[in-house]
Amino acid sequence: MRRTAISVAASTMTLSLAACGALNAAESGGEASPAKGDDITVGLLLPETANTRYEQFDYPIFKQKVASLTRHQGKVVYANAEASADKQAEQLQDMIDDRVDVIVLDAVDAHAVAEGVRKAKDAGIPVIAYDRLAEGPIDAYVSFDNELVGEAQGRALLEALDDKAGGSARIVMVNGSPTDPNAKQFKASALSELNGKVTIAKSYDTEGWKPEQAEAHMTEAINEIGKDNIDAVYSANDGMAGGVIKALKAAGVTDLPPVTGQDAELEAVRRIVSGDQYMSVYKPYPQEAEGAAEIAVAKVQGRDIQFDALTRDKVDSPTHKGIPAQLVPVVSLTKSNIESTVVADGIYRVSEICTDAYAADCAAIGLK
Repeated sequence: MRRTAISVAASTMTLSLAACGALNAAESGGEASPAKGDDITVGLLLPETANTRYEQFDYPIFKQKVASLTRHQGKVVYANAEASADKQAEQLQDMIDDRVDVIVLDAVDAHAVAEGVRKAKDAGIPVIAYDRLAEGPIDAYVSFDNELVGEAQGRALLEALDDKAGGSARIVMVNGSPTDPNAKQFKASALSELNGKVTIAKSYDTEGWKPEQAEAHMTEAINEIGKDNIDAVYSANDGMAGGVIKALKAAGVTDLPPVTGQDAELEAVRRIVSGDQYMSVYKPYPQEAEGAAEIAVAKVQGRDIQFDALTRDKVDSPTHKGIPAQLVPVVSLTKSNIESTVVADGIYRVSEICTDAYAADCAAIGLK
């Protein structure tokens, strides 16, 4: 994906786009001519359940926002592909056959889903790519700023390595799924920070973002490099970071090297508190999910000025250029800012993070 307008990192606090004036763009323009009213059906296709964010945050936040935007008359039809591209293709076809008004799609396989996107387009159903940039004639794209994600992960590793950086530090990279275009961006952006400053001793792509495969990759790296010769591990997300850490501990590593992550999963936040994981990338899910809901509803209702105001960036996919996009900024999450990010934004309560097993670690960093 090529980004043609750069998002600027902002506060971690979740802000509604209405508060930023995006919704007022349509209302003040006086040009809104809704194609449909509030009685609409929005299809939501999410990719998998291994990452807890989709069931815990994305779906419920999206559903609630659609309800509020449509005076509780709009309906969300939801399906999760459980990491199967074939299953998602069937789910997408079902939504086309059922004539939903708009589809919000987080693709399992961004390339394979293109045919289904074309079928939706032929049926007159707009498709909004969510979180991952699907190929085919999509109408808009809503995601986090993926370049910033990889950059944040790479910079964090360099900060953690400190005086070890300079080419001699040996890094193992456990990247995301090769079918996920986001994973390619994370990897490339992280390498833009790491290249020339560390040695990439081993690098793996992890099919389906599976933690067990990440664990296997890490075990292989330990066997080939030696457990005492790994200075840091780039893990593209938190689920895989858990597998990486499990492999390190199984090998007898007691002083764990810095390990990155992404998604600020609860278990990862606890690992950060305890020192097992160095960092994660906090992605304000309410801002992404609510933005996608606003764009989907606006597109169906024909509010063109509002729709344009909600997509201030443009991106290119392998098949289409200049796709209207909304890119949400991200934040590097470490011990130092747990309270000001995931706690302040209401993602987790301190009591959820600081269970009995982590009480001492929380007290040590002043999290209470």
